[in-house]
Amino acid sequence: MPQEFTFNINPARIVFGRGTISRVSEEICGQGANRALVLSTPFQRSDADQLAESLGSLAAGVFSEAEMHTPMDVTERAMALFAKYGADSVVSLGGGSTIGLGKAIAYRNGCPHVAVATTYAGSEVTPILGQTDKGVKTTLRDPRVLPEVVIYDPELTTGLPVEMSVTSALNAIAHAVEAVYARDRNPVSSLQSVEGVRALRDALPAIVRNPADMDARSDALYGSWLCGTVLGTVGMALHHKLCHTLGGSFDLPHAETHAILLPHTAAYNAVAAAAELKDLAALFGGDIGSGLWEFAKGLGAPLALRTLGLDASDLDRAANLAAKNPYWNPRPVEQAAIRTLLEHAWEGRRPE
Repeated sequence: MPQEFTFNINPARIVFGRGTISRVSEEICGQGANRALVLSTPFQRSDADQLAESLGSLAAGVFSEAEMHTPMDVTERAMALFAKYGADSVVSLGGGSTIGLGKAIAYRNGCPHVAVATTYAGSEVTPILGQTDKGVKTTLRDPRVLPEVVIYDPELTTGLPVEMSVTSALNAIAHAVEAVYARDRNPVSSLQSVEGVRALRDALPAIVRNPADMDARSDALYGSWLCGTVLGTVGMALHHKLCHTLGGSFDLPHAETHAILLPHTAAYNAVAAAAELKDLAALFGGDIGSGLWEFAKGLGAPLALRTLGLDASDLDRAANLAAKNPYWNPRPVEQAAIRTLLEHAWEGRRPE
């Protein structure tokens, strides 16, 4: 029998399927808007230009300076262009960096936000905004942050490089792993977590073998939606605190950091949350930490923080920052234990 729980459903509109990129115009108008600023990273500028061209008069312009960790100075530049072009809405095309920028704009001015997800990060279905200012990353949760519409078109993910596909999906799996032992977990979010991880576990090896496998791409996008949804409905714990620390204070890349830390943070909580992690552990051979590490290794994912540019001399500071004002976690967050965890992740060891 389920214990007492509270379950909130975030009211985003989900449009899923091949070719749904063609429905962006319809969704903009459905929000009562008629001049959308299209957002992207510099890497996806040509795709953003193409989308803006397809929107015709509905496109107010393109801003292609989105960056990891949503720096506030970038948001301010985008806001200035939003005002200059007389925009009344935003369309974010990309992954967490671009969608984060769209969230930051919507949080400030309340405009409608249509997110077109091209990675597996899951940010598009959460009311959570992480922003960086002067080397410090902070997060907030607010209904205004949640995009009104999310478009999932698997055809847009076939161009996502295999390496980015893998790290982005491992990032999504991290959301689900923490969701099953979250303090405010509920039966629905736990079911979504296990199903989302199962879909990604099955899809990723197929994508590595053949990046154009449309069935695998669809399954991965489905899994990432479920994993992102639980990120937006329950609280996170140690893993996300560590990733925010390393990303905001040491400027490490978001998805790669999640991918490397995931086996180690799961192992850290494996005993304290054994019952909650049981179904997920079964998907990876029964041992959640080493199973996730072997899975990531088999996909060619990065395994060591040192390969991301983190210096060994930074580990003490990172452990201190992570242990300061920690998120709730099923196992106590102790500075010495976190320092050991980070050292193992820095070296790329199999978690103990």
